[in-house]
Amino acid sequence: MWHGIIVTEPKTPNFTWITVINTPNKSQKLNFKVTEFLQSASALSNAPADFGCEVAFAGRSNAGKSSAINALTGNTKLARTSRTPGRTQLINFFTVADQIRLVDLPGYGFAKVPLKVKQEWNKQLERYLQLRQSLKGLILLMDIRHPLKDYDRQMIEWAVKSEMPVHILLTKSDKLKRGPAKSALFAVQKELQKHERWISVQLFSSHSHEGMDELQRTLNWWLTLPDENVAPIEDTQDE
Repeated sequence: MWHGIIVTEPKTPNFTWITVINTPNKSQKLNFKVTEFLQSASALSNAPADFGCEVAFAGRSNAGKSSAINALTGNTKLARTSRTPGRTQLINFFTVADQIRLVDLPGYGFAKVPLKVKQEWNKQLERYLQLRQSLKGLILLMDIRHPLKDYDRQMIEWAVKSEMPVHILLTKSDKLKRGPAKSALFAVQKELQKHERWISVQLFSSHSHEGMDELQRTLNWWLTLPDENVAPIEDTQDE
């Protein structure tokens, strides 16, 4: 369970991350197609050195995290997918460029795992989320047909208290017709409106690649902007 998360010292936010979250980045673009597996870690203590920038993908075991990473990188074998939710219980790191990483977190709420194991993994995930200085934001995935479950709300509550930017992917959007999909998007946006300073939401499908451009744009900003505060970059897409 995520009820045990205790926020001690929130990270100092870089407000630029939020200001430009939906602004096209014309100066810097990462090539996610060259992403390679770096290593797995069972705990923060054996994770890669805490330098550079990384964005973590989080979500319930059946939300489609691995499929989203595979679609993003164009490599169907990069992140493990399984018919058994929660099979992957390691923190997996992938290198996009020098000192720039994507991180696949274990699916929270994973089933068929002994309680003692769940408790240990919750502790390790809490340590990662609280202490990892190179973590610039969370991509939180939710099945569009079952959004905002208890675990999702707990993750959002932690992120808001910690002033950690969150970009939500409502996955498997191709499973719904356009009208219901848009309605689901608006419903989630409305419920989280009070947190709009830290949270953004979009439709996403690993199958049809709907929303891929928006996801890439967000990742580009989070992973390539310098750590020091800079002036917001104006949207010049109509120039």
